[in-house]
Amino acid sequence: MSRAPLSLLICASIAALAGESPARVDAARPPVPARAAPKQPNIVVVLTDDLDADLGTLSQLPELEAELARGGLTFRNAFVSESLCCPSRVSTQRSQYVHSHRVLGNKPPDGGFERFHALKEEDSTVGTWLHSAGYRTAYVGKYLNGYPDTAARTFIPPGWDEWYSPVGGSAYGARRYTLNENGALVRYGMAEDDYLTDVLSGKATRFIRGAAKDKRPFFLFVATYAPHQPATPAPRHATAFAGARAPRPPSYNEPDVSGKPDWIRARPLLSPAQQGQLGELYRKRLQSMLAVQDLVERVLDTLRDTGQLDRSYIFFTSDNGYHMGEHRLHAGKLTAYDEDIHVPLFVRGPDVAAGEVRDELVGNVDLAPTFAELAGAAVPDFVDGRSLVPLLRTGPVRPAWRGALLVEQEEIHFRPRKGAPPRSVLEPLDLLEEEMSAAAARPGRAVSIPAYNALRTPNWAYWVYSTGERELYNVLEDPHELNNLARGADPGLVTHLDAWLEALRKCRGAECRTADLAPGEWRRMPPPGAQAHPSTDRRRWD
Repeated sequence: MSRAPLSLLICASIAALAGESPARVDAARPPVPARAAPKQPNIVVVLTDDLDADLGTLSQLPELEAELARGGLTFRNAFVSESLCCPSRVSTQRSQYVHSHRVLGNKPPDGGFERFHALKEEDSTVGTWLHSAGYRTAYVGKYLNGYPDTAARTFIPPGWDEWYSPVGGSAYGARRYTLNENGALVRYGMAEDDYLTDVLSGKATRFIRGAAKDKRPFFLFVATYAPHQPATPAPRHATAFAGARAPRPPSYNEPDVSGKPDWIRARPLLSPAQQGQLGELYRKRLQSMLAVQDLVERVLDTLRDTGQLDRSYIFFTSDNGYHMGEHRLHAGKLTAYDEDIHVPLFVRGPDVAAGEVRDELVGNVDLAPTFAELAGAAVPDFVDGRSLVPLLRTGPVRPAWRGALLVEQEEIHFRPRKGAPPRSVLEPLDLLEEEMSAAAARPGRAVSIPAYNALRTPNWAYWVYSTGERELYNVLEDPHELNNLARGADPGLVTHLDAWLEALRKCRGAECRTADLAPGEWRRMPPPGAQAHPSTDRRRWD
């Protein structure tokens, strides 16, 4: 694999990032003039499950693309704080990085709803903040993995006036599940109208119609299980996308992994059978998204019918991304590669110009303070993220913005291989999890991913594993993360990235909104104890 000189990559990066990233407007889609925002607008959130940014471009879902991308604002650089369902969802609910909220995985004792509940973190979430600000609130769909665990099956977390969330059965399969509907347990079976995404759609639209008659603004959070594996489509969509073929970017079944860490180098190329499984799963993911498209259209139509559309913001995103064959990985998440941490984020509503695209670096930790600012709600001191409201507004004023986001996989996710002595190369506690089929793991061999802390900037993807290994990619020059620059990188660049990563890894609350700034705005001196180096001027590494 050929390598461009690192100095040339650095110079190109500096030129690209010397100033603030402006909003980009597609010339073929001129922005629609924005409406003035009401004092307390309605807010609707649609959170999908395992929807990666590439599938989330919606190019094969034209109605959804028209309503969201052309009808609103697209954030091209949206990322999650961890590429795993439960920790990511807690980050969304509380605007905290994983090291702050301490929900470290999908299952107890250190993760899942049980951990969240034991820490009493549900007592302060975006739901409670907006409810206290006078909003009528509803949560519809998937909450946190393991809910309700040690709580009663009829348990409703604080802050939610209406609650519809699965508490048993096969919600991932979209059939034969039980919903907690405002404290009543209702069973659903195999009938066509029991399909889960459609049921959630009905609950959401009924809430809107009821809330429209109320004088209070409303906050509606809809969390689908699609397109999470097994990605069961609605019966009406079972034959859709018959000719669809899974994308094969340059990183697909990556032929040369000599520069990758041990856990990637140990993986063989995907077999023809595995590649066939990926193709079938890709089609099912697309099929399952058609019902999500219907849900979004029904929500928007209901907002129009009730006269609420002009006073409502609609956010569409995902809890994490999903890899499907990239870097020799079958189907899943948990890594720091862009396939797993890069997610779609679309916003439409008052004072948001339709058809605009923004390049600022944003994250799921930014959503809760955004909803709070729009609602005029107070936020607690523990909030790590930033409100996106300044980026939603049109006009010439450009706010200062962050230069990096933190991505984490805590050590607790992993354990030594069964029967092996303690070592630093570890594996997930949940080897296959719900999203990985039995075929995802090679016979007789475990999926192995070391713990890591990662830094994502507009230019660099950098992470440090518990093994001491590093990966570093110039994502402007190498968007598919093929050419690991870590071994030959300028020591000044590595020193800078290590210091920045360490600052974010330890930050809490307002500290995070200082630590994430472009380094020229953070501090200009080398980190304490660092050896002087001509390239440690932080302005150079923005």
